[in-house]
Amino acid sequence: MFEYPDDLKYTNSHEYIRLEDDTATVGITAFAIDQLGDIVFLDLPEVGTRVEKGQTFGTIESVKAVEDIYSPVTGTVMESNTALVDEPEIIGNDPYGASWLLKVNIEDAGELDETMSASEYRSKVEGS
Repeated sequence: MFEYPDDLKYTNSHEYIRLEDDTATVGITAFAIDQLGDIVFLDLPEVGTRVEKGQTFGTIESVKAVEDIYSPVTGTVMESNTALVDEPEIIGNDPYGASWLLKVNIEDAGELDETMSASEYRSKVEGS
């Protein structure tokens, strides 16, 4: 049904993480975007903001609902995808590429031990 790249880690709250050295690129999954419908607003933290694992770092609003976005890691925001804030409706075009939300300098890579693989996440959301 949806694509879940194998090189990513996934959370129960539908965020994904791409780890490159000590930088985590964080976004929301294609499944989450599909469930939300048309995205109309996105709120993200500024560069330099400290985010904590399991805590809200922003919100995403669609025509259906307003949802919190949770940080899968603890660290400092190095980049925030301001292009999506300006044009939130494009977030569904490339969820695992251009539609990333944050790049975070992570403090403890061990926090990713609690995430799911692509196949585990697929089973969770598709029930297969």
